[in-house]
Amino acid sequence: MPADSTGKVSLDHIYTQPDPRAYFGTLRELGYCIPQGAKPHFAALISEYREVRKVPAPTVLDIGCSYGINAALLKCDATMDELYERYAGGDAATLPRAALLARDRELVRSRGRSGRARFIGLDTSDRALSYALAAGFLDGAVNADLERNEPTGRQCAQLAGADLVVSTGCLGYVTERTISRVVAANGDRRPWMAHFVLRMFPFDPIAACLADAGYETVRSEGLFKQRRFATPQEQSQVLDTLSGIGVDPRGLETEGWFYAGLHLSRPRRKAARAVVDLASARPAPGLRPAGARAPLHRPDRGLN
Repeated sequence: MPADSTGKVSLDHIYTQPDPRAYFGTLRELGYCIPQGAKPHFAALISEYREVRKVPAPTVLDIGCSYGINAALLKCDATMDELYERYAGGDAATLPRAALLARDRELVRSRGRSGRARFIGLDTSDRALSYALAAGFLDGAVNADLERNEPTGRQCAQLAGADLVVSTGCLGYVTERTISRVVAANGDRRPWMAHFVLRMFPFDPIAACLADAGYETVRSEGLFKQRRFATPQEQSQVLDTLSGIGVDPRGLETEGWFYAGLHLSRPRRKAARAVVDLASARPAPGLRPAGARAPLHRPDRGLN
């Protein structure tokens, strides 16, 4: 498999198909699971925002949303295993795209939690966004590359409605340029943020950007599996990258998996509040400021 500049194998082709079958068929083989691990944290954050800010249906902006996976998990209370079977098992390969869409619309109709949250997707793949919108997973979409371009007036209006901003693995490829443009589009409003970031990508530049915009960022001590390495060469390159930035991979990436950390950013005026452990709704004494070195975690402790 060809590799990109980070040493990861290039999977660009799975994000630009007319439907999610290539996406799920490829990632199923690699054990891709981080959206499942992120689901309870996002659900708890949405619930807390609803309670604290008195917003009945918060708008969630998912950066790098592809086919609306996070939205499907949360809106329909689905699981990754269920979606893998839906798009890469049974008769999925023989169904026309229209039949897949009809089946997905029925899923949203029968299991969608209408009125609980709205989901807006930001992605560079028009095909992925189009499918997620047609299926009903997303309520809106912004097809833009904010790494390269300023958002248009219409895109700014869409981004400005975000109450929460989330991501599961795209940060690192997406940098502080995109984050700063999302923040700028919101004017004086400051959406809460939760980003799952691979350990090979330092979060400090994004945390600094957010600090300049009035945010405080904390990092959870828990680590989350993303997917297995696709090749020995990919693992070797990532281990070299981790070594170069001073991150100890022993017991984690050395065992054959990418790992990510969770970074939570909120407006600084809320800093006096106890940071909430989103998985348990209890104070989380283990959260530390972004940039502080977290201790090494064994893969059997606190992983999802």
